[in-house]
Amino acid sequence: MENTVFLGLGYIGLPTAAVAAGRGLRVTGVDIDPRVVDTVNRGEIHIVEPGLREVVRQAVASGNLRASVKPVPGDVYVVVVPTPFKGNHEPDISYVEAATRSVAPLLKKDDLFVIESTSPVGTTERMARLIFELRPELRGAVAVAYCPERVLPGNVLHELVHNDRVIGGIDEPSTRRAVSFYARFVEGALHATNAKTAEMCKLTENSSRDVQIAFANELSLICDKAGIDVWELIELANKHPRVHILNPGSGVGGHCIAVDPYFITADFPVESQLIAKSREINNYKAFWCADRVKKAIRDFKVREGRPPRVALMGLAFKPDIDDLRESPAKYIVSKVMEGEDADYMIVEPNVAEHPVFKLTDYREAYRRADIAAFLVAHKEFKTLTRRTDAAILDFCGIFKR
Repeated sequence: MENTVFLGLGYIGLPTAAVAAGRGLRVTGVDIDPRVVDTVNRGEIHIVEPGLREVVRQAVASGNLRASVKPVPGDVYVVVVPTPFKGNHEPDISYVEAATRSVAPLLKKDDLFVIESTSPVGTTERMARLIFELRPELRGAVAVAYCPERVLPGNVLHELVHNDRVIGGIDEPSTRRAVSFYARFVEGALHATNAKTAEMCKLTENSSRDVQIAFANELSLICDKAGIDVWELIELANKHPRVHILNPGSGVGGHCIAVDPYFITADFPVESQLIAKSREINNYKAFWCADRVKKAIRDFKVREGRPPRVALMGLAFKPDIDDLRESPAKYIVSKVMEGEDADYMIVEPNVAEHPVFKLTDYREAYRRADIAAFLVAHKEFKTLTRRTDAAILDFCGIFKR
């Protein structure tokens, strides 16, 4: 039986490793954080994802999943490490390169090396060149491919198995080898292509979503100025059989939609005008929301002669998850608290505690608030009744008709 090594046990790496182990693969998950390794080896999890705890527990108990702080010899190596920014939204692939270097000494003939981390176009070929520079005897003897994840936080376990996957190798044998590997635990269709196209496909998917959200957010700004209910407007416009406008929000966050477009604009700045402008609009929406909250606080002080009690509802980047990466809500909370004196109550029902913000129960915060700003459409917030004795800033449609 093949041994599979997953490099990275984060929001994608751990669920993928656990699902693969649950399908009978022998899996070692590698993470540089000893606390993550210890947690997984106890059959526990360090992230919030519905159903993941039981899948990890069963995989560890079966002996198919274990964790390590260092790479171990295997037959398949899957890179699922972060790809953050450096400088002015320039993609940083140093983690991918470090992961590649860490397993290069372990590679042998007929092994498969796959990158899942979101990467600039050409990264897979670049890592292949690195491998062959370090191990020239492996040129043509190992398969190198790219297969981006395309899952939705909160539904990861289902989508890892049932979503289609795009798989591109540096050559035809690499593509076939990677397709064969993913077929062992993915039930969705596996679409074969080349590495560059697979890399661009992931970036295109999330850039497309970013552009669509930017249109909705721009509509919300226009409607606010025109005195129009944007939620009603979008509902009516979507009655057209060929129109589907998304809902606006407080911005765009997460490590996909808010990040991936920059991987295109950094390499193709002249050609990506619409993509770049959409990023600007979605970033501006968070600034605009923060400004609206600060204005409400100033108006209250003038009217009542005292600082208000302000409930800032939500920190996550999207509803019903604990992921705060690139979160516009977290940005809004920070900007508001920096700029105005008030009694703040920070709410995030999916997080037990936060190193910076003291968290308050959503019901208590909403009940006590003079101003309540809804930044994320968590399901808990939708159980609340709209108050008429407080200022309600509904940026995410909690009380839409």
